[in-house]
Amino acid sequence: MTGKRTKLQEDTHFRVLRLLQENPEMSQRELAEAVGVSVGGIHYVLNALIDKGLVKLGNFTAAEDKRRYAYVLTPKGIARKAALTRAFLVRKMEEYGALREEIEALNSELGNDEATAISTKP
Repeated sequence: MTGKRTKLQEDTHFRVLRLLQENPEMSQRELAEAVGVSVGGIHYVLNALIDKGLVKLGNFTAAEDKRRYAYVLTPKGIARKAALTRAFLVRKMEEYGALREEIEALNSELGNDEATAISTKP
């Protein structure tokens, strides 16, 4: 169970780091919506990333509301994002391969020939 939780946490961190690298001015509410977690969950994730030194908090100078912050990736954060990107890609490619094999097996069970089989090619 811990492995699944770790993967989910890594996926969340990856998505947050990716979004912040593209747009450091995103609000916690916008991040939460984009990642698909609660605002409280994003707050927790951002604090964890800041504590790990992957993200630094800065004032968003262009905002009229000086309480707005920019979440900027540190060099350590950029390196971690690259590592998470590689791990994410490997995991998704494995999932894709497993799904492709399952589709092919189901097509075989149904007796589908080449002309009527559901395509597994991208």
